[in-house]
Amino acid sequence: MAESKTNAMRILEQNKISYMVHSYPHGKEIPDGKQVAELLGENPDNVFKTLVTKGENNYYVFVLPVLKELNLKKAAKAVGEKSVKMIPVKDINQVTGYIRGGCSPVGMKKLYKTVFASECKNIDKIIVSGGRVGLQIETKPMDLINTVGGIIEDVTL
Repeated sequence: MAESKTNAMRILEQNKISYMVHSYPHGKEIPDGKQVAELLGENPDNVFKTLVTKGENNYYVFVLPVLKELNLKKAAKAVGEKSVKMIPVKDINQVTGYIRGGCSPVGMKKLYKTVFASECKNIDKIIVSGGRVGLQIETKPMDLINTVGGIIEDVTL
């Protein structure tokens, strides 16, 4: 499969991080994280979603297991804000350069403060969006966290 590389893949390669590409079929409907895990035949505990929030003046990225929900109170505390809220879907491309369903924590327009849910400490591999709907990348959690200068915090419900 000679798919063109995404920004996420190029950045991982620049940082000499080994990764595997997974692709899954999709139509007009963008599958949710649980469906992506099923389509890949992967344990959903290893498949993480990327959520973008806004605090008072800054954007923040949270990477968490697809079956979990972001606890906004814990998320705000993790980034030192009074509160954070999810950005509207219509703003995802403008803020990140990605589209809904294809938002990777690697290779956004800017490097935002990125928080990985503490569940990532319990797994050997992490699978996140590769930067395009239908494309996922798998790597070691710490390799991914180090690439984006991320931190690990308890941010799920």
